[in-house]
Amino acid sequence: MSLPALRISLGIVFIWFGVLKVFGDSPANDLITKTVYWFNPDIFIPILGIWEAAIGLCLLVPSFIRVGLFLLALQMPGTFLPLVLLPEVCFIEIPFNLTLEGQYIVKNLVLIGAAMAVGGRLTPILNAKKST
Repeated sequence: MSLPALRISLGIVFIWFGVLKVFGDSPANDLITKTVYWFNPDIFIPILGIWEAAIGLCLLVPSFIRVGLFLLALQMPGTFLPLVLLPEVCFIEIPFNLTLEGQYIVKNLVLIGAAMAVGGRLTPILNAKKST
């Protein structure tokens, strides 16, 4: 029962964070704008929000879990960019004393771990095809 709860909570978090971006209400908007300054934030942030909401929706529908984990794996590396591109925003003192923004980013390690736990319990596709 704990694995479905983990998958569902992960899905809800991604939907929640994504919808906030779509409607321009995410507290991360300023950080995203400063990090990927080469993209127009009025276009990029809503697209990122749709991407995150899609991850969440896929995690809620068992037949789409693999798609959601794939989208998550593509998205997650970008979430760590501010640690490299904006260390002055993420750290009070490098490497351990994080600002609130830095903590917001580092918490993604928990999301990655949760995604790995969910993905690690999936039946391999080849085995699933053999049993049908």
